[in-house]
Amino acid sequence: MKVTSSFRTTFKIITLAASVASFGLTSSIHGEEAPAEFTKPTIDIGLVVKDAERAAAFLTNAIGFKEVGSFAVTRELGRKVGLIDGHAVEVRVFALGEGDGATHLKLLSFPQAPGQQPDQRSIHSALGFRYLTLFVEDIDRALARLEQARVPLLGESPVDLGGGTFLVTVKDPDGNFYELIGRRR
Repeated sequence: MKVTSSFRTTFKIITLAASVASFGLTSSIHGEEAPAEFTKPTIDIGLVVKDAERAAAFLTNAIGFKEVGSFAVTRELGRKVGLIDGHAVEVRVFALGEGDGATHLKLLSFPQAPGQQPDQRSIHSALGFRYLTLFVEDIDRALARLEQARVPLLGESPVDLGGGTFLVTVKDPDGNFYELIGRRR
């Protein structure tokens, strides 16, 4: 894959925007500070997988998440909130980092009611949230962890984005895409 200068410029803009957001800077609308609408500056993501144990091993061993807890969702609660129809589930929680600012990935599996596998050939082959981008301190350390976990790299990963920054893409056991972006140390 050839990385164009317009891609590099777009990437730099996205990275700058993410950096600004991560430092908790407030935006202004017509010269006034916007009210804080959210109580947490990160999002939690729910990931439904075929095999929770296999997905948990990928998240911890290959990517570097830490399992930080779990909670049960009853059939009744799932029905009330409109997310699950007639199934109880144990939700396993994985975190990147610690504290209130950590991103959490909530892992769920429904072996008694398996879902349909979406087309995972490319990010454009299905609609919806298609990939996670994780910013890592050391791309070489991330690559070593992926190699140890025997996770194949996609495309021509790692791709040099310029300025010492590299992008690596992989898929989890269910075919979900992950980008890891970081510098070589």
